[in-house]
Amino acid sequence: MKGNIPEAHANPLVREIGKPAEDFDRKDLIGLIRRRGIKSIHFRYPAADGKLKELKLPVNDLSDAEAVLAEGERVDGSSLFKGMVDAGKSDLYVLPVYRTAFLSPFAPDSLELICRYLDGKGQPAAFTPDNILARADESFTKASGCSLHALGELEFYVIYPDDRELYPGRPQGAYHEAAPYSRFDEFLEQVLRLSSEICGGVKYCHSEVGCVASAEDALPEFRGMRMVQYELEFLPAPLQETAGRLLAAKWIIRNLAAKRGLLVSFAPKLSLGDAGSGLHIHMLAQKQGRNVMLDAKGVLSDDARGIIGGLLRRAGSLTAFGNTCAASYLRLVPHQEAPVRVCWSGSNRSVLVRVPLGWRGVDNLASRVNPRQKPDYKGDMFGQTVELRSPDGSADLYLLLAGIACAAREGWSRREESLALAREAEVSTNVFDDPVALSRLKTLPCSCAESAALLESERSAYEAEGVFTPAVLDFCRKRLEAEKDRQLSQDLVQMGEDGRKESLRRVVAASLHCM
Repeated sequence: MKGNIPEAHANPLVREIGKPAEDFDRKDLIGLIRRRGIKSIHFRYPAADGKLKELKLPVNDLSDAEAVLAEGERVDGSSLFKGMVDAGKSDLYVLPVYRTAFLSPFAPDSLELICRYLDGKGQPAAFTPDNILARADESFTKASGCSLHALGELEFYVIYPDDRELYPGRPQGAYHEAAPYSRFDEFLEQVLRLSSEICGGVKYCHSEVGCVASAEDALPEFRGMRMVQYELEFLPAPLQETAGRLLAAKWIIRNLAAKRGLLVSFAPKLSLGDAGSGLHIHMLAQKQGRNVMLDAKGVLSDDARGIIGGLLRRAGSLTAFGNTCAASYLRLVPHQEAPVRVCWSGSNRSVLVRVPLGWRGVDNLASRVNPRQKPDYKGDMFGQTVELRSPDGSADLYLLLAGIACAAREGWSRREESLALAREAEVSTNVFDDPVALSRLKTLPCSCAESAALLESERSAYEAEGVFTPAVLDFCRKRLEAEKDRQLSQDLVQMGEDGRKESLRRVVAASLHCM
């Protein structure tokens, strides 16, 4: 132990500096730069395309390093947020958040920091995603007296050459597969360890369902290639921390793959009939550090049901942030463990909002399979969550979590309406096998065009409390409309086989490097 920091802590800087990351200050980082001989500082921050951007700053001497750590740097907001902000009012400051510091695994002698945006007056820039999420987070807490925490399940495909495989995978059969059938075990181990060190709060990593053999008529990027799917899942954290974790994890995964000559895609759909890549978001509310999703009897609480009701109410317009490309709506189809109806249930993967197992009424489970183990463990499991299953790999992470917070706030504030909505939309069976349930439940949007229209009709829910600015919502609507997919589903049905394949190629190609 160094102070109160375990020697086995995942974050090497926490071990070296000897204090929790949230307590890092500029003096700690300057000391690190001196001891390690750091040659450059990299600022990283989200932009309108959903990817992590960078600014490389040399360490000429320690006074230069201290200056940029203290005062940040200037960036061109009109380029980072093209179409969202007027070029005449676009200069921004980027300021490093010290607790996010990490040593670059890809550039020797470099220190990385995630940044926040400030405007010319030194105030949070109103239109940037980090500040929209911060306002949404504060708005939920103000309305509920609770903090909203979330975790993401980050699914992605690795695309690799179709050479001779001694242990081939099975289509739709790779869930939790192990080596040698899980081909990229060493790569996945690096994803797990680097994400744990840099992002923190990793829960686990595993092989997912998707396993796609090569097809001669596929995209040029896919010809002579195979695809296998994996998932990286995190533990719950405050919303702003969750957004940063997911964005940094995508950056890590892409870079690790590129170093190995592999292509990684978070696209929602790469092959019809095969599993798409979702980004399921679990959430829970805490009050004074206690999970309030269950009542004193261990039953799902009215607080949780209110949040569910809020998510159901805004489910359609939330796709504007969580399903941002035409390929998204090829994933939201029946019988693919993706939702198509606005409903909820416990442990049911055909619904929009699922209530997964949450260690309710059980503890010390290992003692039940290890008879010699005394049931003496006092754990700190995060407990019950609710899971939104519609978002996918094209999600605009900060705006999606901000939208979820707005929906949860509304669910809390309009408690009776939300509880009634939750009662009406609860199902107990697989909805695809229940014609009665299917007939009474609302549908999710079938296209970006439908999503854009819903966002426009419900924009007041997101503008409330000043969370989203009108210009940002306009940007999101126009981004969806630019997909021009209003008739895509109908057109695919009417096309011949060759035309259908060509149309699908274009849709998939456009989303290959989404967000």
